Amino acid sequence: LRDETGVSVMQCKKALEEALGDMDKARVILRKQGSETASKKAGRTLGAGTIGSYVHTTKEVAALAQLSCETDFVSKNEEFIALARDIAMHIAALAPRYITREEITADAMEKATEVFQSEIRGKPADLREHILAGKLDAYFTEQILLEQAFVKDPDRMVGDLLEIATQKFGERIAVTAMSRLSVK
Repeated sequence: LRDETGVSVMQCKKALEEALGDMDKARVILRKQGSETASKKAGRTLGAGTIGSYVHTTKEVAALAQLSCETDFVSKNEEFIALARDIAMHIAALAPRYITREEITADAMEKATEVFQSEIRGKPADLREHILAGKLDAYFTEQILLEQAFVKDPDRMVGDLLEIATQKFGERIAVTAMSRLSVK
């Protein structure tokens, strides 16, 4: 469990004890703890970090990801640097437009709403709002980095990777900037 998650031995031991030796349940417990840990550290200042870069073998697509943390100690860690590179690779592959949902502009939301309003015209009036909300959510989820399924492990979202890293390193970790270039 430790090798798989990278979480401390004591946290793994506690999770296994709580799950009565069931590895799957222990994984769920550790994910839950990771979410709680990340939310507790949300207000901390990010004063260090690294830039992850990725250039595809075709040399036609490249991406940069700024992965920030609280201390230089973490920013120099090889696993932290590898995470930044993996996120840059993900950005090159899936071309997200936003890092978080909060970055979606009112104009982008309005334009998407207009498009989907025309699609739901024939639907029952009492269901239109619900259908519209679902369509908007699905549309923007595909464009938000932290909500996308990670390209190297589709069972996890990119946001999950940051929660795991926060739990592992004991610091707040966030993608604070990204950029993608493409020849085509």
